[in-house]
Amino acid sequence: VQLVESGGGMVQPGGSLRLSCAASGFTFSNYDMSWVRQAPGKGPEWVSAINTGGGSTYYADSVKGRFTISRDNAKNTLYLQMNSLKPEDTALYYCASGRSSHDYWGQGTQVTVSS
Repeated sequence: VQLVESGGGMVQPGGSLRLSCAASGFTFSNYDMSWVRQAPGKGPEWVSAINTGGGSTYYADSVKGRFTISRDNAKNTLYLQMNSLKPEDTALYYCASGRSSHDYWGQGTQVTVSS
């Protein structure tokens, strides 16, 4: 099983980034998927989730209206479009299988929002 995130980087406040997560080694289309982040010195924070077909999405209040989760089951890829980024969005972002419990995790991609 592999989950490989990409697309992180440094961006100014108000900017945008699109994260991707390439999945392999399991039947991606059978799993709800999530994004979870961890800021320096803090515990993990669930950010967003999407159901198997992509028709239902869920967001933490802290990102609602700014982030959009999506998936392409044909490409075994999960996405997170992040707009209107704030310094408090700075964290290591992980993709993970499942919605509330997570069997599989990626290695994370760093997002830094700073002027």
